[in-house]
Amino acid sequence: MIVMKKLAKKTAALLAALCLAAVPVTAYGMVRTPIASGSVTYGNDKVTIDASHTDQGYIMIKYTGGNSKIKVQVTKGTTYTYNLNARDTYEVFPLTEGNGSYSVKVFENISGNQYAQACSQNIQVSLENQYTPFLYPNQYVNFNQNSNAVAISNQVAAGAGEEITVVTNVFNYVVENLTYDYDKAATVQSGYLPNVDATLASRNGICFDYASLMTAMLRAQNIPTKLVIGYTGDLYHAWISVYLKNQGWVDDIIYFDGSNWSLMDPTFASSGGLSFGAGDSSYQAKYAY
Repeated sequence: MIVMKKLAKKTAALLAALCLAAVPVTAYGMVRTPIASGSVTYGNDKVTIDASHTDQGYIMIKYTGGNSKIKVQVTKGTTYTYNLNARDTYEVFPLTEGNGSYSVKVFENISGNQYAQACSQNIQVSLENQYTPFLYPNQYVNFNQNSNAVAISNQVAAGAGEEITVVTNVFNYVVENLTYDYDKAATVQSGYLPNVDATLASRNGICFDYASLMTAMLRAQNIPTKLVIGYTGDLYHAWISVYLKNQGWVDDIIYFDGSNWSLMDPTFASSGGLSFGAGDSSYQAKYAY
C-alpha cells in the first residue's frame, strides 16, 4: 500500500510537470528571474553569451572590454537592436520570435554612429512553450521581486480570481494613477528605457512607460504579456497584448489611441463565435518584448 501511494504521488508529479510544460499555469505573485548559469556559453575575451536558458526565451550577455558604447543585435526574421548598458555583469535579452535559429551579434562603437563587430554567434532555440519569453523581465520591462510595481501588482490582483479580472484591475490601477506626459512625449530621445518604479513614483509617463508598467505588473502575476512596439498610422507607439487561457493571445487588449488608454471589451471573445480582434485596426506591430 505504501509503495502504491508513492507511485501515485510520482505519477501525479510527472503529470503536473507535463502540464506545466504545455501551458502557462496561473500562479499569482510569481516573479521569474533570469540567470546566467554558465552551462552553455559562447564568446571571446571581451564578450560572453550565456545561452543556458534559451528554452525559457532569453540569453544573457556580458561585456568586459573597454568600449563605452556597445550594441547587441538579435535576429530571427526581425532584427532587434539594443544598447548593452551593463559592464562586467550580465544583461538579459529576450528571444521573442519563436523557435529556430537566432543570430546574435555584439558591436563596439568606433566613432559617431560607426560600429565594428566584436562577437557573432548563431544559436538554435527550442522554447519550453511560446509563452515563456513574455514572463521574464528584460531591459524594456525591467522588474524584480523587490520592485514596487510587483508589490502593487500583488495588491490589485489579490482576490481577483479570473485572469481577465487581473488584467482589468491592473489596467484600472495604471490609468487611474498615471497622467500622460505630453511634454515628455515631444522630447523623448532614442534609446530611452522605461523604469517601472520611477513611473509609479512620478505618476506620469508616455505610452512606453504605461505599457512597460502594465506588462511588468501582469508578468508578475504569471500572465504572459507582450510589450508591443509599432505604429498607429504614422505615429510610433507602445501597447500590450495578453495571453488568456481558453482564448489565446488577445492582441492590442490594452492600447493607446493618442489621447486615452482603452481596454478592449473581453466579452467579444464569447459572442456569436466572434474572436478577439485588434483593439484598434490602425495598429501595426513591429517588435514584441
